[in-house]
Amino acid sequence: MERVELHRLRMPMKEPFETSFGVEYDKSVLIVAIHGGGFVGLGECGAADDPFYLEETNASAEYIITHFLVPMLLSTEFDSPEEFVRSIAHIRRNEMAKAAVEAAIWDLFSRSRGTPLYRMIGGTKIEIPVGISVGIQPTIDQLVSKVAGYLEQGYKRIKIKIKPGKEVDQVKALRTTLGDFPLMADANSAYCLEDAELLGSLDRYNLMMIEQPLAYDDLIDHAELAKKISTPICLDESIRSLSHLDAAVRLGSCQIVNLKMPRVGGVLESIKIANFCAGAGLDLWCGGLLETGVGRAFNLAITSLDAFTLPGDTAPSERYFVRDIVDRPAEFSSPGIISLSERPGVGVDFDPSTLQDYLVASTSFG
Repeated sequence: MERVELHRLRMPMKEPFETSFGVEYDKSVLIVAIHGGGFVGLGECGAADDPFYLEETNASAEYIITHFLVPMLLSTEFDSPEEFVRSIAHIRRNEMAKAAVEAAIWDLFSRSRGTPLYRMIGGTKIEIPVGISVGIQPTIDQLVSKVAGYLEQGYKRIKIKIKPGKEVDQVKALRTTLGDFPLMADANSAYCLEDAELLGSLDRYNLMMIEQPLAYDDLIDHAELAKKISTPICLDESIRSLSHLDAAVRLGSCQIVNLKMPRVGGVLESIKIANFCAGAGLDLWCGGLLETGVGRAFNLAITSLDAFTLPGDTAPSERYFVRDIVDRPAEFSSPGIISLSERPGVGVDFDPSTLQDYLVASTSFG
């Protein structure tokens, strides 16, 4: 590893994206670029500026990368991404910081070998079915109109964000107006176990799942909720590692897993979790954190693994951003399908003009 760059960007979004946490109008992004052997590997940090999804932020991730990960990269030779992961095992938590650097290393290694990343990690699927996440809308009529438009575009699954007081009317309106289509609800930890009866009222609407209804770090209450409702429970924030998933399965906390590489610490841990899900018979899909084309390309690559059984939040970049920072943003090859690139590495490079337009600051090491 010869040089490491950190790029801080601010990306304007096409429209506000509302969840139970609040509303996002633009996205702060931290990109890692690792130079070595004539190649550049890219990785994206999944954090935000605020600690609302998880405790990590872009500022904390940048600190960990700058003061702990970069010095190791520049002073140690690694023969594989796996060796790098083993070398940072003593750094507790900070999964998003570690995942960003690990991703750039995977990209660098696969580029240097002339191999697409998805093949290097054992992926077999080339055509990736795509779902979409729809933020909370000002009115139910606007929600129905937006979802109808996405169904017409071919999206294979619709996820709507919910929060207390809106959930039943939202789901009822979608089912009444648009009928039976693959639909799920994401609560982002907005409920508690005392809301079991309310959440159970969604059972009649044949949802694919309800995602992370209870506390972000809970497994016990989710297991209790699973006994009280028939809609399958999907866990997101509660699954931070393979050991968390093992505990969730033992407790009966979920039937489905939303895997986000930044949340679990990177590509290697994601592969372990995917293999576990396949062995345990759990449905698995890839979530998103409003990534740019860099992070989105990694999400698509990991989804090529056979263990991923459901469409993920891997919608084309144009859904979220005015312009993307990569030269080949993800786009449909056919309605609701994205075809993986056969370019070496993760399959994207920077679009220099867009990168410059959205750049806030850059730091170079080495």
